[in-house]
Formats: sequence, C-alpha cells, structure tokens
Amino acid sequence: MLDERQRLLAERLQRVREYLGLSQQFVADHTDIPRVAISAIENGKRKVEAIELEALARLYKYPVSHFLDGAVEESASIRALAREATSLTERDREEVLRFAQFLKSYGRSRHEETASPDAHA
Repeated sequence: MLDERQRLLAERLQRVREYLGLSQQFVADHTDIPRVAISAIENGKRKVEAIELEALARLYKYPVSHFLDGAVEESASIRALAREATSLTERDREEVLRFAQFLKSYGRSRHEETASPDAHA
C-alpha cells in the first residue's frame, strides 16, 4: 500500500493529465512509459520512477516540484494562468515567471514595510 505522499503524487499526476485533456495513451506515446504503467501509477498500484516523473513533468509543462510538494489547492486563477502559459513560447513563459517572482518579492517587501515598527512611527 502506498503512503500518503505517494497517494498525493498519484492523484496530482492524474489530475494534471486530465486537466490538460490528455489520454493515457497519448502520454504513453510521448513519454515511452507503457499505458498500463501510467494507469497503475495513477491508481496507486505502482510507484513512479524518478526518470518517469521527469518525463511526465516535461510533457505536462509543470515543474517536478509541483507533484512532490505538499498538497496545494489550486485556485481558479492559478489554473487559468497555467492554461494560458501552455500556449506561450518558452521565452515568454520565462518572462512570466520572472514577473511572478518580481511580484512575489515586491509583495513581500511591501508587507515588511507595513509590518515593521518604524513604518508606523
């Protein structure tokens, strides 16, 4: 029986594949992972190997960390952003990522300014 992390990994792999509208056969054809293995992985009957996870993440255009990190509920806006990003060029996706990192950093620095004791003086 798979442990909780392995179960979450299996669920995430299946959820992303279905979200992208890909069949198990399509995934098998583009990753060289047999379709029966993909089914077994998604159903929690087989562990995914690291090289398989890398191939799946590459095909799905998600970082491997998306599948390995703790459970994160995706909001509608995150799903929409991911959907739009799949149609961008690699260069444009990198630019979007840099902008997201900037916004994250900018938001953190603004929060630190308002949270610091000096900001209220």
